[in-house]
Amino acid sequence: MKVLVIKTSSMGDVIHTLPALTDAVTAIPGIRFDWVVEEGFAEIPAWHPAVDRVLPVALRRWRKNILQTWRSGEWRAFKQALLAQEYDAVIDAQGLLKSAFLVRYGRGPSYGLDKNSAREPLSARFYDHPVAVAKEQHAVERVRQLFAQSLGYSLPEGQQGHFSLSAEVFEDREGLRPASPYVVFLHGTTWPDKHWPESYWCQLADRLAARGMNIVLPWGNPVERERAERIQQSCKGVTVLPRLRLRQVASVIAGAQAVVAVDTGLGHLTAALEVPGVSLYGPTRPLLVGAYGDNQQHLVAKDCNPVNCPDIEPQIFAPLTPDIVMDALQPALDRASI
Repeated sequence: MKVLVIKTSSMGDVIHTLPALTDAVTAIPGIRFDWVVEEGFAEIPAWHPAVDRVLPVALRRWRKNILQTWRSGEWRAFKQALLAQEYDAVIDAQGLLKSAFLVRYGRGPSYGLDKNSAREPLSARFYDHPVAVAKEQHAVERVRQLFAQSLGYSLPEGQQGHFSLSAEVFEDREGLRPASPYVVFLHGTTWPDKHWPESYWCQLADRLAARGMNIVLPWGNPVERERAERIQQSCKGVTVLPRLRLRQVASVIAGAQAVVAVDTGLGHLTAALEVPGVSLYGPTRPLLVGAYGDNQQHLVAKDCNPVNCPDIEPQIFAPLTPDIVMDALQPALDRASI
């Protein structure tokens, strides 16, 4: 059986789709997948052993200059690659108009969330078989149920989904990991009020360094690099990594004793790699889209006792202090000392 998956973005959403492939492989021996995904996340689907072909799409970039996209032939080449294969099923796991638009180019019966289940109800008009999936549950479970109904199998009752990432992909080929136990700080995210205060990162780094733990800081843009360098200058035991490709960042995360993350796609990657993670939430809540899996702790600022720290920015994170995060990290730190 051959299935085309359409899940273009974002990083967390793409990662949340992986357990559905694992379910399908267990239920339908020999099933294989192709996957349409935004070019910036094209590495991720290939990490799952059931994916044969990744078809990068560049809708974000193409929309900025439609005329240039047309002249370059990129769109034509993408359509030809998509039309080259006939599928037993085409599943839109995104539920948006932009992903539903791509369904029309998949050669096979199409499936996607129905109008009461999708984020953009009009997308359901594009599918041969709209599927009803209850909204008030974690995104991973919703995609798992979408695949099960689309492909005709039952999910094991009460069984958690598994990402099934190929371990050999994340070997430390470039020697990026410190020799001794370390904690990764995933400090970068998109929304300003989703950032944990920089002074809190410094305090947490000092506490971890006092325990003999190294701290590793990746970054993805100049603003994140400058923040990482300021934390490094203020604290002992901090290493700022060079700019890395996504697989290299994943390799560093895979070797960590623990990860502390704001609400970001790399936090979901931490969970997929089954590394103990502490995720920090300010304006968002983890119930429906939090880091999914074992050894994942969610700390929500709004659930903490209020504190009077007027100099903390963003103020929403003031109650979520380094002491609280350090307590959450304690089980992973204890394992490092065994």
